[in-house]
Amino acid sequence: MIKSVLPEIRTTTSSENKVEFQLFISAELDFFKGHFPEQPVLPGVTQLDWAVQLACQHFNYQVDIAQLEVLKFQQILLPNSLVTLTIEHKPAKKKLTFQYHQGDMRFASGRIVIGSPK
Repeated sequence: MIKSVLPEIRTTTSSENKVEFQLFISAELDFFKGHFPEQPVLPGVTQLDWAVQLACQHFNYQVDIAQLEVLKFQQILLPNSLVTLTIEHKPAKKKLTFQYHQGDMRFASGRIVIGSPK
C-alpha cells in the first residue's frame, strides 16, 4: 500500500482498544484535484489509506492488510470538513474497524484483518 499524506490531526483521544482522531480535511490537499472539478470529493481510497495508516501506527502493526472485509461509503467527504475517525482494535480477532463520522452523520466505515505486530 502506498502511504498518502495524512490530514491535519486536531485532537486524539484513546483507550486500550479504541482511538479517535479529529481530522481537518483541508481543501488544499492534492487528493481533491481532479476528483471532481465541479464539486471536489475526498476519494474513498484515500479514506481507507488514512484509516489503515493511523490504525497501524497507533496499535503498532505493520501496514500490510491481509484482507478488507467490509467497506461502506455513506456520505461524501467535502473539502474543509472537520470529521472524527474512530478506530477500534479487536486483537483477539486480529481486526480493526473504522468509521469516519461527524456526530450522527456517517461518511465511511470498514473492517480490516490486520497483519502481524511490529
